[in-house]
Amino acid sequence: MDERSVRKVKEGVVLSNKMKNTVTVKISTNFHHPKYSKLVKRWTKCYAHTEENIPEGSVVKIMETRPLSKLKRWRVIEIIHKEVETV
Repeated sequence: MDERSVRKVKEGVVLSNKMKNTVTVKISTNFHHPKYSKLVKRWTKCYAHTEENIPEGSVVKIMETRPLSKLKRWRVIEIIHKEVETV
């Protein structure tokens, strides 16, 4: 039996926490354009499972997991920096 493959781990900022047990995470990447050597910024949106109520703007670490719903394929493993909630 083969060992489990190493799962992807990414870091991002929480955009939304309005769903139950789900947060939307923005993952930003920067790279140099191959032809023009200009720094290009791209970002992607991931849906991650969490039991905690994480405020928007917090920095979290997410890990790839089995499909939990139609769009949810990540889970929050660590809160790196928690944003202060303003009421």
